[in-house]
Amino acid sequence: MLDLHTHQPRRHFMAAAVASLALPAQAQPRPAARMERGNTRVAGFASAEMDYQLIRQLGSARYGGASVGECLALAQRIQNGIPASWVAEFTKAAQRQEADARVRALRGHAVSAREQYLVACNSYRAAEYYCGVLNPEHARLGRKSRECFLAAVRGQDVEEVFLRFGGSSLPAYYVRAPSQSGAKRGRPGKTLLLISGYDGTLEETWLSYGLAALERGYHLLLFTGPGQMDALRTNPGMAFIPEYEHVGRLALDYVLARRETDPRRVALMGISFGGYFATRIASHEPRVRALIANSPIVDLHAYMASFVGFDPALMPDAEDVRLEDIDHIPDSAVPPQTREMMRNLIVRMGQRSFKQAYLRLREFRVDDDGLRGIRCPSLALVGAGEGAEPLAQCERFLRTVGGPVRRHVFSAEEGAEGHCQTGNLAYSAAISMDWLDELFAT
Repeated sequence: MLDLHTHQPRRHFMAAAVASLALPAQAQPRPAARMERGNTRVAGFASAEMDYQLIRQLGSARYGGASVGECLALAQRIQNGIPASWVAEFTKAAQRQEADARVRALRGHAVSAREQYLVACNSYRAAEYYCGVLNPEHARLGRKSRECFLAAVRGQDVEEVFLRFGGSSLPAYYVRAPSQSGAKRGRPGKTLLLISGYDGTLEETWLSYGLAALERGYHLLLFTGPGQMDALRTNPGMAFIPEYEHVGRLALDYVLARRETDPRRVALMGISFGGYFATRIASHEPRVRALIANSPIVDLHAYMASFVGFDPALMPDAEDVRLEDIDHIPDSAVPPQTREMMRNLIVRMGQRSFKQAYLRLREFRVDDDGLRGIRCPSLALVGAGEGAEPLAQCERFLRTVGGPVRRHVFSAEEGAEGHCQTGNLAYSAAISMDWLDELFAT
């Protein structure tokens, strides 16, 4: 695994020695004139959050969502901990990649165009992540990500789906397994429903686990719910709700109405906040025949309080931060990155202040009765580096769920100890998909 905290790697000792022996001292070239392998350096960010986002982007290279070289070159141009700098650089990269894909498509290079569109899709997603949720550019970047994704999968068995939710519609993608073609088309097969979390998108989920599932013969439904990034692109102001079982019911109704679906082999996987969404859905839905929670979040309030290091729901009203206060907080008191994260949470929880957002989060939980109601086999995934609270919630999940359950704790040696195993997606997919294959085979 790359060490993104190594700022300037030392010159190789042997190369330096050879150069020194080959030329007399007075003839040795100045350092700038010496030949080098390249100018890109493996250097991340001092900001832990921005470093994580860089690793997240690097991790997607495994399934064609980025290139290591471009990511590291971008990192050199981005100012540490400054969201606007990240957005500007990733937007420029996405525009360049999209333009390149368009030219290649016009020249008839379908494979190259498809690959470049997928990279552009993921670059737009990275820019969308750090763009303020109240900024109109946020939704535009998200729509561009979707547009590039659809260009990348044109001609494949990917269908745009919209699930009716109240007076709105929630975007989704249905993808038929590649083996389901010709005479086999429509034959009932195994299906995986995938839902991401707070800032993941449908397109990123395709990259992180969707392609791995397709390679193993699963039909896919990538779906989203209120408050999630994809829903915000077309439904601004639509806030998160605790009752994600309503969204799960719509998704299950959809896949079970399709003739390709074998109802005995329907699995549900939740990623990040999606670990809560999927667990909540499975606690209400016996139609889920297998659950993968990555990670198993049963109390979103406690989880988020651990993320900031205290419980904002308990702060005095006089110390609360209102939405209208955020832009007036000096950088010396709260860094720009943290302010933007606060604003996004307040808005997406449908509240007016930081304290109110955390009070609302108290409703996002699965109680013990709900956990005991999960009768299907379950797999709990968590990274050893995620912290005490996620590990504790995983333990509670293991003790309480009503059906058989297995756990995998990803380690630093695997390069997957972080949240959602972004540093080693292929290994995470191997753990989860192999478990599911063995389960459905029996």
